[in-house]
Amino acid sequence: MTSTGRTTVENSGGRTRGSSSAGFCSGGGNWSGINIAIMVVSFVFFWPVGLLVLYWILKGRDARDLPAAIREKVQGATGLWGNKHSYSGNAVFNEFQQTQYDRIREIKDEIKERSNRFKDFRSDAKRRADEEEFNRFMSSSPSSES
Repeated sequence: MTSTGRTTVENSGGRTRGSSSAGFCSGGGNWSGINIAIMVVSFVFFWPVGLLVLYWILKGRDARDLPAAIREKVQGATGLWGNKHSYSGNAVFNEFQQTQYDRIREIKDEIKERSNRFKDFRSDAKRRADEEEFNRFMSSSPSSES
């Protein structure tokens, strides 16, 4: 909808937000230091790529995700360019291959989960050790009575 130079945009959450041409950059974007650096380098390298990165950042995405998103779109459109899952023409082999890929993905997910649990365990252990050290300090230091 357009009314008096102001547009209303509905985002995926169902909420609407208004944006005017004067405040285009003020309302959003993922303006982290790395994103700004990538944008500047891409403008220096080749300005159309810089515009693409600028658009990507304004959409609120991380610039480091852009190459993977482009690769995904190209693979989806053409089925070429680094296609990990090759089509052999044999349906049974393709099913077998897909089950192997799924199994590998499950193993990777399990490894990530274990890694996260171990990080949590380590942080809890450190917290308990710090608390124990603090309690020893408090019990050994003379308390000052006022």
